[in-house]
Amino acid sequence: MDTGTLAIGAVGGLVIGAVLVYFINKTMLNNANKRLVESARIQAEGLLKEAELRGENIKQEKIAKANQKYLQLKDKFEQNAKKQKEKLDGLQNKLKQRESQITSRTDKLKNEESRLLKGQEEAEALKENLEKQLALFNKKREELDALTQKQVKELEKIAGLSAEEALSKMEEALKEEAKTQASAYIKEIVEDSRTTANKQAKKIVIETIQRTAAEHAIENTVTVFPLENDQIKGRIIGREGRNIRALEMATGIEIIVDDTPEAIILSGFDPVRREVARLSLHKLVTDGRIHPARIEEVVKKTSKQIEQEIMETGERTVIDLGVHGLHRDMLRMIGRMRYRSSYGQNLLQHSREVANLCETMAAELGLDVKKAKRAGLLHDIGKVAEEQSELPHALLGMKMAEKAQEDKDICNAIGAHHDEIEMTSLISPIIQACDAISGSRPGARREIVESYIKRLKELEELAVSYPGVVKTYAIQAGRELRVIVESEKVSDEQSEKLAFDISQKIMTDMQYPGHIKVTVIREKRAIAYAK
Repeated sequence: MDTGTLAIGAVGGLVIGAVLVYFINKTMLNNANKRLVESARIQAEGLLKEAELRGENIKQEKIAKANQKYLQLKDKFEQNAKKQKEKLDGLQNKLKQRESQITSRTDKLKNEESRLLKGQEEAEALKENLEKQLALFNKKREELDALTQKQVKELEKIAGLSAEEALSKMEEALKEEAKTQASAYIKEIVEDSRTTANKQAKKIVIETIQRTAAEHAIENTVTVFPLENDQIKGRIIGREGRNIRALEMATGIEIIVDDTPEAIILSGFDPVRREVARLSLHKLVTDGRIHPARIEEVVKKTSKQIEQEIMETGERTVIDLGVHGLHRDMLRMIGRMRYRSSYGQNLLQHSREVANLCETMAAELGLDVKKAKRAGLLHDIGKVAEEQSELPHALLGMKMAEKAQEDKDICNAIGAHHDEIEMTSLISPIIQACDAISGSRPGARREIVESYIKRLKELEELAVSYPGVVKTYAIQAGRELRVIVESEKVSDEQSEKLAFDISQKIMTDMQYPGHIKVTVIREKRAIAYAK
């Protein structure tokens, strides 16, 4: 075999090998593709089944939600339908009631119409009858006038006197008879008044005193606490305000630290709490240790001390006045009066003064002295009540007295001393009058200067408006008005009337405590000069 043949055989072997390798690789590639396709098909079928399951679940959830929504809408529709039905039933019932009312009113109107027609017929018949009687009456009156004139002429002829002369003599006789009867009647009245003089005098005195009663109501709601220097303000405030907050929280009082030199203000409606705050602050400033724990300790001790002093003050007051058997709560309220003031007048001192005045007045009038004194002491007890109420202090005090089982006359006197309720006993006007006497006496209460000056000017201007008045002077803190008149224009009798008219004008046009004395001065001066 030669070399060419070997070369061709080798090339042919290589070609055959390459072809075999190609077919082998192609077969392997097809098998791999088939496996990949089968795997992809299996995965696709799995995903499809999973998607179908999820779709079925979503479908079932949507169907369930739709059913639930349907049931809710159905319930809501049924409820609305039920409400509409009930409303329609109610309207139908109302229409039936209205229909029955209109029917009954129509029947009544028909009855009234028939009655009116019947009454109209009766009125027409009555009118015809009256016209006939009036004509008959006029005829009879003409006959009577003619007969009267005839009789008068016959009487004048018999008596020898004219009608005017007879009338004059009759009037004189009637005057004499009336004088006699009046004298007897006056004598009878005088005798009757003597028998009832004591009773009438008591009534007149009480009514006269009662007219002087007037109400005053103003309170102090702040207390000024003096300081040695302004540096103490910083210690009272504390770091980031913790001391002042602790003090306000413990006492319930607002503490105002402003630019006022060497002073701070304690503000609060409860005077007892203000006093606790004042004493606590005094102890803290004196001691020098000011911090929240110390503040709470001092306030607690001070509160106990004040409560003890309140009870001691109440017990000491009732012992001094001789008022016994008071409830413990009432004793405590009396002690609280010590820390309350009105127009600068201490409430406890005012109540003690009213009690003593009531005792004196009741003794003079022959009334129950113990009841009057007890009511006078308790009349302003409502001003120191711990509970907050919109009631006036008189009614609140009456409720407190009723709760403490006080006598009904005392409760009425407390509740009626500012005319909130009707007075049912003679003690009530006494309490009212004595309250006004204590509050309006000179020096008892402070009054704002502007209002005081305004009241005095109004008093003087009121009197100047009368004719004949030259000058007016309000003296004795406005409790007396002196009126100077011209002697040529005002006589002595007119001066008395002028004083009365001015006093009545003051009573109707002005508000004032106590009473005002009006003095009219009429003076005539004769002046001559020797040269």
